[in-house]
Amino acid sequence: MSEKTFLVEIGTEELPPKALRSLAESFAANFTAELDNAGLAHGTVQWFAAPRRLALKVANLAEAQPDREIEKRGPAIAQAFDAEGKPSKAAEGWARGCGITVDQAERLTTDKGEWLLYRAHVKGESTEALLPNMVATSLAKLPIPKLMRWGASDVHFVRPVHTVTLLLGDKVIPATILGIQSDRVIRGHRFMGEPEFTIDNADQYPEILRERGKVIADYAERKAKIKADAEEAARKIGGNADLSESLLEEVASLVEWPVVLTAKFEEKFLAVPAEALVYTMKGDQKYFPVYANDGKLLPN
Repeated sequence: MSEKTFLVEIGTEELPPKALRSLAESFAANFTAELDNAGLAHGTVQWFAAPRRLALKVANLAEAQPDREIEKRGPAIAQAFDAEGKPSKAAEGWARGCGITVDQAERLTTDKGEWLLYRAHVKGESTEALLPNMVATSLAKLPIPKLMRWGASDVHFVRPVHTVTLLLGDKVIPATILGIQSDRVIRGHRFMGEPEFTIDNADQYPEILRERGKVIADYAERKAKIKADAEEAARKIGGNADLSESLLEEVASLVEWPVVLTAKFEEKFLAVPAEALVYTMKGDQKYFPVYANDGKLLPN
């Protein structure tokens, strides 16, 4: 059975930064559960999250469910027929549930007795047919405390949706997700990349988004870049950046293509208690304060 890479990207307006990571992780967990429940063999399910997108990339996804043999045991023969050999209501009801008539049933004989038996070979459904509902179900289960509705539709999601990319290998999986018809279109950075472009194959993600869209879709990579660049920038001005984990997470959820800059305020403002300055910088401005080696706040 052949395997392919599957990509789903939901392009949105700016997602809530403090919820971005949990949304992406839940999306991946939900979709993995859908794959497993459907019996679809797959490799790694990797999640991506940036301010205007949630995405999953599934490696080595099977093209169909495996075929399976099913057996359903019915009533015991003693209860399946009356004294004249006619099927009982219990036997007929069981047979209808199996999609057969009583006379089409097999018989199972064990040392404990004899029963009616239904046996069938069930062909696995194609992955293409299963994916749209699996994606929709995974999105519907996301932990979103407050949903939005936009336009004239009755579609609800955490933020308005603009694009839905569904690719199995190089093929678009046709579907309507959150009111949007699936395609192979991806949107880049608002100012630094191509506004919109197409992706030919799921394997090209996320590299094509970085190259053409100027978006680092990998959340962990984006966060690590911000941390490393901020540490280097602070070192160059003779200080140490206060890179608290919570602020790093939030800033990583606010930017698609991080570029670290240093700024300076007038030294006279150092007369204000450092706690007040830091509270404003971190809480309101989303800046990383810089401290001297002696622990004093720098005006940078």
